[in-house]
Amino acid sequence: MDNYCFSLTIYHSPFTIKTMFMIRAATSDKFEVKNSIEQVREFFSDIRNFIELMPNVESIYRNPDGTLRWTIRAKIPLIGAIQQSFSVELWENTDERIEWIPRANEKQNLLRYAADFIEKSGNTTLIHFSQTVELRHNSARELHLLAGLAGERRISQGMQWEVGGMIKSFVQKAKQKLETTDKQQK
Repeated sequence: MDNYCFSLTIYHSPFTIKTMFMIRAATSDKFEVKNSIEQVREFFSDIRNFIELMPNVESIYRNPDGTLRWTIRAKIPLIGAIQQSFSVELWENTDERIEWIPRANEKQNLLRYAADFIEKSGNTTLIHFSQTVELRHNSARELHLLAGLAGERRISQGMQWEVGGMIKSFVQKAKQKLETTDKQQK
């Protein structure tokens, strides 16, 4: 009978897998406005419109390097209000699209929004607006003391509902402002 001897040595691996507490919400909407593509693009280029018309946006600050810092307060069921800041940089700025993405070194709070513009006729523009929010933290406690009890799934559902409401309200107000602007120019 053969005898085999096995030896196993375990070393601390530099590739330790670390779990994160992640919350994600994404929403989009398509809508038409009776205004020129130029006016619509100008509207979405002006960050004041987001502060003025999007609920829960407390501030948008332009950093000296051209990046933006959004501060948003959201009411999440089971844990209450949370306030988070997001650093974004302009990724695409063309006649047909404006897109802001998370700043290159941002690892925790990620915000992406994009607006696509399609001219339907001389004075009607189709807009596809989308926004994605992702919060990444080493532990639930970093987000909120009660976040661990509520869990990622419930908080993500609450955040999805909150972001969806923000976008729906913004789209209604944006459409009204853009169409009012068009009527005033005539």
